[in-house]
Amino acid sequence: MNKPITTALTQRESPDKAQKAKILAMSACDYMNDEQLAFFRQRLLDERYEIQAHLTEMKEVIASHERDSDEADQASFEEELRLSLRQADRESRLVNNIDAALRRIDNGDYGYCDETGEPIGIARLLFRPTARLCIEAKERQESQENHYRKARWE
Repeated sequence: MNKPITTALTQRESPDKAQKAKILAMSACDYMNDEQLAFFRQRLLDERYEIQAHLTEMKEVIASHERDSDEADQASFEEELRLSLRQADRESRLVNNIDAALRRIDNGDYGYCDETGEPIGIARLLFRPTARLCIEAKERQESQENHYRKARWE
């Protein structure tokens, strides 16, 4: 019985893997061509849709909670609510980052580092499609943040 499920999952993931492989195999002179931009636009839109659906579901669960349960149940719900609100906040920020990435696609800036103007790289964008910085610039930013954090606490 598990075999058909595994086969169905493999078949469903296969086109995405094939498309990723095709995008990765393109030469550097093809960087951010129409096919790549269409791929990343669709990926961002799909992720945005999933997050929006999850946020809607969370709102419905919160709204449907009955408050006339015992204190232990209420305390448990409030802890779950606190965690859900933190997650919703992170997801809302991610939606904003996705919208910004979609605007960069429309403006022709997608895939290029905000700091250096150099290509971010397909592999990095596949991992984090909302990336605004190339690896070197991101490492520099994190190093500065870490240095600032250490200096502040010493």
